[in-house]
Amino acid sequence: MGQFAILGLIAIGGAVGACSRYLVSEWCVTLFGRNFPYGTLTVNIVGSFIMGLLIASFENEWLAPYPWRQIIGLGFLGALTTFSTFSMDNVLLMQQGAFFKMGLNVLLNVLLSISAAWVAYQWLVRG
Repeated sequence: MGQFAILGLIAIGGAVGACSRYLVSEWCVTLFGRNFPYGTLTVNIVGSFIMGLLIASFENEWLAPYPWRQIIGLGFLGALTTFSTFSMDNVLLMQQGAFFKMGLNVLLNVLLSISAAWVAYQWLVRG
């Protein structure tokens, strides 16, 4: 299958994932209000759960990687949340017994990502 077909599969999954993220976020605001990012937390947890199911399905040969990796893994979950990939990266490190690397990955991703967002925000707001 060609690159354009693969990109098409990712785009279809991505469109559904992006719309799902919006709908889940709005639903969480309706249920819980805006005093905590419940929508983000929800999509991160759900996306991580789906990623775990997807990878296990590939490993147990219950599901063929193609085209589901592109549609669900890269497209849908990529748009719903990138946290699912982060979670699976850490699960794999844990399975390898690389607990230091896992801890470092968690620490660096959280601290550096939040810092990068803060720096970018400050740069634009403060000039």
